[in-house]
Amino acid sequence: MKGRHTYHAPADCPVCGDELITTRKGCRTCGTELAGEFATCEFCALPEADIDLLRVFLGSRGNLREVEKHLQVSYPTARARLDAVLAKLGLTPTAEPEAGEPQEAEEPSTETSGEATTEEQILARVASGELSPELAAELLGS
Repeated sequence: MKGRHTYHAPADCPVCGDELITTRKGCRTCGTELAGEFATCEFCALPEADIDLLRVFLGSRGNLREVEKHLQVSYPTARARLDAVLAKLGLTPTAEPEAGEPQEAEEPSTETSGEATTEEQILARVASGELSPELAAELLGS
């Protein structure tokens, strides 16, 4: 019965907005059920697009160039999307690139400043509805 479709559970209460907890787990095969308060998965609250981004990132062993190819976007955009996911998870993106990670300046750009390009990309993602204004403000403020 593994072919059944499962739904992505909401992370927040639709009534008061507080965080929801898991209180019941069940087995599809034998019908066994457990009730109680179970720890939630911090990744489970992410939208499917963010989970896909993390799968590609982990599958490529952290290679943002591979993420860039998979998403068919520029390197700064791939990095901004990863930074946005990290912010959603409450993780602070590193200020300096890891050893062996390309620098933003290596990326060809028609802009004079890589910072302006990233800012424009974040604003474009807000305009398209991909990012909330609050998350964009947080990304632009860092």
